Amino acid sequence: MAKVFRPSNRESKILSQIESSKERARRMALTGIQNHLESLSNAIAMKLVENKLVETTNKNSLEEQIQKCLDTLSHAEDFDIDYQNAPFRHIIPNPHVVSLYVTAFVIEKVINFKDVVDIYGSDEEIYLCINKQVSKYLL
Repeated sequence: MAKVFRPSNRESKILSQIESSKERARRMALTGIQNHLESLSNAIAMKLVENKLVETTNKNSLEEQIQKCLDTLSHAEDFDIDYQNAPFRHIIPNPHVVSLYVTAFVIEKVINFKDVVDIYGSDEEIYLCINKQVSKYLL
């Protein structure tokens, strides 16, 4: 007969605290988007163009699309966020939810915009560029 594993009360409490702190950080990041919507979208678009990860004919159009993405993210359900992020979770071990969502948006949807010529760089390079800007505003 197999032994049933039952974590002790202390282990359960620690695991619960870790999980709740991760969830709280996620909620804080998502609510913080509205406070920095324009400046964050401008910074992300500018760095993507400066680092030559996105080639575009109109930087303002790219900024508007990223701003719409961030606004959508701030009002999205958890399921929708997880669904969008699912293919890209492997990019980095502990990704930031906002950075990962915007990275998925850039990789999957930005290429289809009429003003975007091409997207260069690996998924990880795009994530790191976006995450650097997100960490300035949301952490």
